[in-house]
Amino acid sequence: MAGLPILLADTPVELHPERGLYWPACKTLFIADLHIGKAAAFRAAAIPIPGGTTSRDLDRLTALLQTTTAERLVVLGDLLHARTGRHEATLQVVSDWRARHRQLEIVLVLGNHDRHAGDPPADWSIAVCQEFHEGPFIGRHEPESSPDGYVLAGHIHPVIRLTGLADQSERLACFHCRPDLTVLPAFGGFTGGGRVALQPGDAAYAIAGDAVIPCRARQPRPPRWTRRERSTTRPQ
Repeated sequence: MAGLPILLADTPVELHPERGLYWPACKTLFIADLHIGKAAAFRAAAIPIPGGTTSRDLDRLTALLQTTTAERLVVLGDLLHARTGRHEATLQVVSDWRARHRQLEIVLVLGNHDRHAGDPPADWSIAVCQEFHEGPFIGRHEPESSPDGYVLAGHIHPVIRLTGLADQSERLACFHCRPDLTVLPAFGGFTGGGRVALQPGDAAYAIAGDAVIPCRARQPRPPRWTRRERSTTRPQ
């Protein structure tokens, strides 16, 4: 699926409905918050969660890599969910996926969950850093602006609620773009979301199926006329 082209820091990028941001000039794909092993961690705590979430997320990632032809993947934190989620079967699924994408360079910006879950297994061949710096962009996990560049971040799992004319509504994952930073949606399918409130100068791009759609802040409705106000407008 084609991504939505926009400019960030005067640089062309693409927002993809598979929940990734692609930087064509450097053939780099940014994603955030996979939370690999989250379902396994829940099962380890005796909470019955169906399996297969990691495989489905990796299938989406494969499709996105094929669409973008990215040569580098930057994960903006929380690749792994918890130590209790480092289940042998889950780790093997990722190892098998990595073996099929051995030419792909992968960089992990450490997130708060990664610090507790531990470093990725050595056979995943993932470079680990505190922050990613290249061109106009700074990749970090928590969305804090920087005087040194335009920040790409994760952590919040942003979602936006869209409301129709009949007050029907839908809650959708989104890219939240501010003048100084953009927060990517959580890539992992088994993740929650935090609703974002758009401020002046912000933009949100909601993921609706296979499309990315620009959104704006909902404008307040004009006050309804009272019966007396309506009567004063009638022709005499």
